[in-house]
Amino acid sequence: MIQPVRLALALVLVWGAATPAVAAQAERAKRDRAVSVANGPADSLPVVRVAHGTPTVFLFPAPINRKTLTFDESRIRVLDAGERSVIVQPVADLAEGERYEVGVFFADGRAPARAAFSLVTDPAEVDIQINVQRPELAGAACPVDQPRAPRPEDFVLLGLVDKEGVSATPIKDYTDAGRGFHVQSAIAYRGKGWVLVDAVVVNHVGQAPWGPRVATLTGRVGLPLRARIVMADTSAIQPGESRRVFMVADLPQLPVSPVFNLELVGDGRTLNVPNVRFPKASTGATP
Repeated sequence: MIQPVRLALALVLVWGAATPAVAAQAERAKRDRAVSVANGPADSLPVVRVAHGTPTVFLFPAPINRKTLTFDESRIRVLDAGERSVIVQPVADLAEGERYEVGVFFADGRAPARAAFSLVTDPAEVDIQINVQRPELAGAACPVDQPRAPRPEDFVLLGLVDKEGVSATPIKDYTDAGRGFHVQSAIAYRGKGWVLVDAVVVNHVGQAPWGPRVATLTGRVGLPLRARIVMADTSAIQPGESRRVFMVADLPQLPVSPVFNLELVGDGRTLNVPNVRFPKASTGATP
């Protein structure tokens, strides 16, 4: 008879100790609600109420890039991250006035490109499920939402930069008088798995308007690399005018002899820039 009495006493003590915590959780009303992400940097982040004893599930309307998930690990735990969902829980209830941001990029890159939320603890309510809504771009009559300006951490989170950083080297000015081109202020960049050429292309006076359409990098060994062309102004470069042009290519491993010929095929003329040399990996990284 001694053992049952001791067991009952132990259960009473445990229940008495657990009752305040259970009561505190019971006081909070659990909510399931829809939240729209911020359209731009000027908009305040939507507030989500979290509690230590309750996981909060974010359900997204489109796939997310889990590598870009940002949060304060000392205060917030991410219990799971899927293709369209994230489950979070604070390490402890957040104090009054304490806020922590959780954010993630959508995989498609469409604006708004990032979903971010401000986490707080409310003594009366907790959100158990957040159905994330992403505003659709409206017609031309409505203002177009501007995506958040990229931050330094974004490049690391997206895998574009690693501990070796970004290396750069200048490219000598080049003139092709026969075809009416001059290339100046060119720089070759190399990051993690990618290379980029930033150049100012001048279309000589007396030539027809010209715009690059296809970019190819051809090395001494290996297959040619097709590069993306990026310009702030995609209209043709008029005679006597210049335009800054970016050529970007994926290059997981740089060849031993990293010298390329850059070919820009455009409207009726082709610009060939020889001896484009990409830098080796940065030597300033620490192991």
